[in-house]
Amino acid sequence: MSQWIGTANQTYAPYAMEELRRLVDGVTFTQLAAGEVFLWTSPLDRDGTLQAILQQEPIFLRHMQPVDRTIDITGNANDLEDLSNMVRNAVLSFENKRVAVHIRRTSKTAFMYTAADTKAVLDAVLEEIGAEPVVQLPDIIIAIYAAAEKLYVGLGAPADMLSDWPGGAVRFQREEGQVSRAKFKLLEAEREFKLNYADYQNALDVGAAPGGWTSLLLERGLRVTAIDPAELHPSLMAYPTLTYLKRNASEVKFNPGSFDLLVCDMSWSPMLMCKLVLDLEPALKSGATAIITVKLMHRKPLQTIRDVISRLSTEFRLQKAKQLFHNREEITLHLIKK
Repeated sequence: MSQWIGTANQTYAPYAMEELRRLVDGVTFTQLAAGEVFLWTSPLDRDGTLQAILQQEPIFLRHMQPVDRTIDITGNANDLEDLSNMVRNAVLSFENKRVAVHIRRTSKTAFMYTAADTKAVLDAVLEEIGAEPVVQLPDIIIAIYAAAEKLYVGLGAPADMLSDWPGGAVRFQREEGQVSRAKFKLLEAEREFKLNYADYQNALDVGAAPGGWTSLLLERGLRVTAIDPAELHPSLMAYPTLTYLKRNASEVKFNPGSFDLLVCDMSWSPMLMCKLVLDLEPALKSGATAIITVKLMHRKPLQTIRDVISRLSTEFRLQKAKQLFHNREEITLHLIKK
């Protein structure tokens, strides 16, 4: 048996739980933060649970943290002392390794210390025992979730937690002059799907306005053809590598094999989006990459996702489907043209 803290985007925890039920027979749940964070118990041991999850990673499970120890919160300095002693007693797990400390709190927790203060104390303990406290690229993460009355603590590699960010909440700094926050979605997709947009040459951005995704691809040095009847941000017009077609995508045709990357973030119904992408598919080279958001407009998102993947599978191979931290009422697909 093993215990875990699961995290999904706000209101999507029930769908993450449903996916876990299908992957692990006999799993049980306790809500910790409504619609977002939950404690789950697997009848499998830690390795067996990880194997089941990583073989078919759930779409809506953004982050999972093992529960290696549970500490009753006292609401005073004893809580920090208990955490510090736990780290000291696990010296063999941390010595000569890069270690990140991730702390998350529910709003109703009795744990009185901020994440920053807790991290500062535990970083000092890590240095004391010969570990290297880090923020990025850790070998191991100490993940702490402060619930109402208990601290749930787990250790693990970033890959085993599905993310190297606390709770899978990937943060990017907003840039001066940034066209739109949608850019963060495409940046997170690059990380999640282990891509490098600079490796591509010619991109097709379907439903591009106001141009958040187009701007990122132009910055990475790609030639971008952006299609949208709405206006692109004026700042993008300075790029000689931009072709802007102010038309509906359904009205546009391209030479076969013109693009090695297609991106689509349109607020259309899922089935209309599928038709549009499949109509444009001949313009993609064999082996081209597609990054597509699927809007979850109906009450049965899991069925919607299955229908979309089935429809697109005639011409594309699914690499991964994931609800990213920057997705809202949607998920993101990574596909390869057959």
